[in-house]
Amino acid sequence: MENTEKKATNNKFKYILGALVIIGIIYGVYKYVHSLAHETTDDAQVEKNMNPIIPRVTGYVTKVFVKDNDFVKKGDTLFTIEDKDYQVKVEEANAALISAQGSLEVSRADISGAQANVSVSEANFSSAGGNIESAKIRANRANNDFVRYQNLYKNKSITKQQFEQAEAAKLEADNEVKILQQQQKASNYQKSIAASRSNVSSKQTDVAAANIKRAQAVLDAAKLNLGYTVVTASIDGQVSKINIQPGQLVAPGQSLFYIINNAEAWVIANFKETQLSKMVIGQKVGIHVDAYPDYEFQGTITSFSPATGARFSLLPPDNATGNFVKTIQRLPVKISLDKENDAKKMENLRPGMNVDVDVHLK
Repeated sequence: MENTEKKATNNKFKYILGALVIIGIIYGVYKYVHSLAHETTDDAQVEKNMNPIIPRVTGYVTKVFVKDNDFVKKGDTLFTIEDKDYQVKVEEANAALISAQGSLEVSRADISGAQANVSVSEANFSSAGGNIESAKIRANRANNDFVRYQNLYKNKSITKQQFEQAEAAKLEADNEVKILQQQQKASNYQKSIAASRSNVSSKQTDVAAANIKRAQAVLDAAKLNLGYTVVTASIDGQVSKINIQPGQLVAPGQSLFYIINNAEAWVIANFKETQLSKMVIGQKVGIHVDAYPDYEFQGTITSFSPATGARFSLLPPDNATGNFVKTIQRLPVKISLDKENDAKKMENLRPGMNVDVDVHLK
């Protein structure tokens, strides 16, 4: 009786062992066949665009309009920076612009005055030239008269008084020519001075115009900086933890928090280098997110990283140091999520979520 029970027990174990072996063989064959047409990895995460909020000006935070995890729209005000200093700079730049514009008007008035002086001097010069010619004619006639009167006086044909009158007329005509010639020289000199002043005023006008452009640029920059005291959302999305408080000093380049763009998500899967031989852009991918174990997202391979993940680390390994131990490297592969996926589940995906990916090689 006991032998019969032992035999029955042994047979039961044999059946169980046989069934386990068969199951193991079937599973092994399945995995082998599956591996011929699939590449899988669990070293993958969900990614989304994370826009950093970085102020462009220095100042103290006056008010924060959002709280942790709030949803915002593009253009919504996130926080403001004290703007009194920037308003003063705008007013100062505006005053400098007005001053530069006034200098330009003065320079233009100087040009007009100098050009008027040039015109007057040219007119005087021309007038003096005409008067000189007339004076020379009169002087020539007076000289001829003087010669005739001189001969007549020698012959006692005229009185001494008449001779002296002719001599005086000659001297007066000669002096008139000299005076007019001096006036012409003076007019020419004034014309030269007026032209020089006109050139100087023209250059001053160019400088004033350049000063206006400079002042306008300074004013535009001051207005921009004043506008930067109001920090707004650049995209629609959800803000992260808010790490600022009113009264806190912020500076340009300082990353304060993030806005997560929920409109687009993708997966970065880090495949072993030995898995990449049959993978190409465009292959379909099955994606299982740990948060939704009963739902399979569909995706497509869109690109391969230009280098392994280790090369982008803060301290990449240097095999030239002699401490080389060969390890299988991993290459990041970008997988886009298809539009046919459940929109609600897509929106609820968060950057950093763990996923399992299955690339369909065939």
